[in-house]
Parts: sequence; structure tokens; C-alpha cells
Amino acid sequence: MQVVVVIPEPTCLAERSFSRLTQMICGVGLLERTLATAQRAGATDVLLIWPKSVPVEWATPFLNSRALRKTGRVRLLQVRNFGPRTRSSWTNLGDQLEDRFLWLPWNWVTNARELSALPDLDQPPADWQTPTWISKASVVSEVVSSSSQTMPLPKGVAVTSDETAAAAERFLVAHSGKVSDGLHSSFNRWLCRPVVRWLSHTCITPNAVTFGGVIVAILSGVAYARGNYWSYVVGAVLFFIAGLFDEIDGMLARIKFADSPFGTYLESFADSLSYLLLFGGITIGLYRQHGARELWVGGALLIGTVLALVVTTRQRKRAAAADRPTEYLGNFYRKLEQDSSNLVSRAVRHVQGFQRRGIMIHYVLLFTVLGGLQIVFYLATLGAHLTWTLALYYNHRFFKQAPDAPLKQIPASQEAT
Repeated sequence: MQVVVVIPEPTCLAERSFSRLTQMICGVGLLERTLATAQRAGATDVLLIWPKSVPVEWATPFLNSRALRKTGRVRLLQVRNFGPRTRSSWTNLGDQLEDRFLWLPWNWVTNARELSALPDLDQPPADWQTPTWISKASVVSEVVSSSSQTMPLPKGVAVTSDETAAAAERFLVAHSGKVSDGLHSSFNRWLCRPVVRWLSHTCITPNAVTFGGVIVAILSGVAYARGNYWSYVVGAVLFFIAGLFDEIDGMLARIKFADSPFGTYLESFADSLSYLLLFGGITIGLYRQHGARELWVGGALLIGTVLALVVTTRQRKRAAAADRPTEYLGNFYRKLEQDSSNLVSRAVRHVQGFQRRGIMIHYVLLFTVLGGLQIVFYLATLGAHLTWTLALYYNHRFFKQAPDAPLKQIPASQEAT
């Protein structure tokens, strides 16, 4: 799809007139964020209309931004006195426009999910201050549609002041989750919002946050290994905090456009390591409290966890292209939905979410506080072995071979990490 972004004529040629373009919104310049959001919403062609009264060199940092993807192009076109309500302005663009394109105000802050979900309704643009789909005929030939459809108000914030910039940051952080988020993950992300907004204005990277979560997980395992009730409670609280680190790194990566295949694999590895540290600490603690039988259960849990890690890693490589590992869960869930007539698939779809870390941290804390740590321990052992067994089953059922070509890119609204 094509996205058109127009930079308005400055009131004067002073550089400070364009300071709003580079205003930092969650650590990313405003115009840079607009262009990058358009690409992540599915734009293959972003047309940036740049005023002739402004040196084109000022646009270079935006066009060379690290946030922009190489898979889509951003074209700069210098135009004099462009006015979106003026027919001649559009006519002068000639063949630069596709038959239908998405109008995106340069100062509109939203996320890719909301932008890609904007309905493509057949009606003329009524408000040039918000994103809207436009037909080339309606602006070049002034063809007015008789459609009675009402365009829903798009979600986002137009940045026109410091107050609206703060509102835009709150919007981005509040909408930095995923479609697959349930009640537990939504609550976790609500707790993380103040920290994420603060981190977005620092040089701390999502990968650094991931490593920080591993350090907290180590402390959690050490606390559990002490082998008494209150050390268990401390360990559970630390494991809960480590789980919040896992939420923070993903939220921060999305709002700063710092997501990458390496970051996805690092996060997956950190999750697995955190589980090993947790259950290793629990094994030692329960051994000190109840005796050698817990060591045998812990050994079985360790074997199951390692096997689950190996098999699910293999499944991830088969279920998603190497450069888009974030599509793994989305692809897997769609396969389960399509296979809902299968009793096993239907059951797995309902219970699979409970093994996700964002949910697990709540139940580990709850059972630990209520004195049911052994219940968690035995259920985790059973769950680890079920995980790798079912992963082998679905590798054969759904993902017999790794894709030879990149899989079709899913919309941002369906991505899951």
C-alpha cells in the first residue's frame, strides 16, 4: 500500500520552525516515528512531500533513520506550496499516486496495529488532521462519493504541543502490548507503563532489560534454594519482577522500533534460562526441606525443560521465517484454530497460554504464598514433558519442513512475540 505524508510550509526559513519534526516521542523523533509506523503498518511505498522552501538536506536524517526498514521505500518529492485541499496540488503529483492511498499527517502518533486496521471506506476525506484512506480520483477529479458510511475515529494523538506530546507517549505505552494479551499480561503491562515510558528516554536497550531480568531470576533461584517459607516468598516476588522485565523489553522494543530477530531469540533464551534457574532453586530448596525424593523430581523437570527448549526452538525455525521470528506464535495459533476439529489441538489451544511466562509468574507467586510450592513443582515437571512431546507432534503435523521462502508477512495487528 502507499502512504502519503506531507510536511507543511514553515512560517519562516529559520531552522527552529522545524524543531517539531525532531521532537522526541518515547525516544524517537516525531517524523521518523511517523515514517517508521507507516512501514510497519504494511506500506511498501511512503511518499514524503517536502516543501521546496526548506533545504532538502534537512530531510536526510529522516530518510537514513535506523528505524526505517530496508524492505520498503521512502521517496522524497519536493513541492512548492502544497495544499491538501487544493485540487491543483494533487494534480501536479501526476503519476506519483496510486489509485488508493493512505493519508497520514506527519504529526500523527499511533502504532502499526491501529494504522493497518484503519477501514478502507469509499468516501472523500473529511478531516485532513487524521489518517484516512483516499482515492486518487477524489482529490484529482474532485469526485464525491455518495457513500453514507461513517469513518470511525482513528486511534492516535496529533502532536501540536508539549502537552499533546506527553499524551502521545502515554498512548504509545498503553498500546504497546499484543493482540494475544490476556488478562494477566494486560495487568503486567499496566504495572510496567511508568518504567517503560522512563526507559524510552534513556540509552538503555531492550536487550539490556532482558539481561537485567536474568539477573533478577538468578536472585530468585538463590532465594528459593534456601529452603524455608519466607525465602520461598522472596523468591516468588523476585521471579514475578523478573517476569515484568520480560514484559518491559518487548514493550520498549516496539515503541522504539528496536525489535530484531536477535532480540526475539535472546528473549526466548532468557525465558528458558529463567525457568531453569527457578526450578533449579526450587529443587534445592525442597530437597533441603523434604529430602532426596525432590532431587529425582527436579532431575526429571530439568530433562523435560531442556527437551522442551530444544524441540520448541526447532519448531520456531520451521514455523516462521528466520528474519521474522516474532510470527512464530501467530502462525502456530492459526494452525491450532484451523485444526480445531482435532481434540488434542482444541485442548492445547485452551491451555497453552498457561505456560507463558506472563501468566506463570502469577501462579508461582500465588501457590508459593499459599504454601503450595510442591504442587507447582510437580505440575511443572508434568508440563515440561507434555510440552516437548506435543511440540514433536505438531512439528510432524504442522511443520514438517522449514519454509524455503519467507512466509507471507502477517499484519501488525496479528503479530505475537
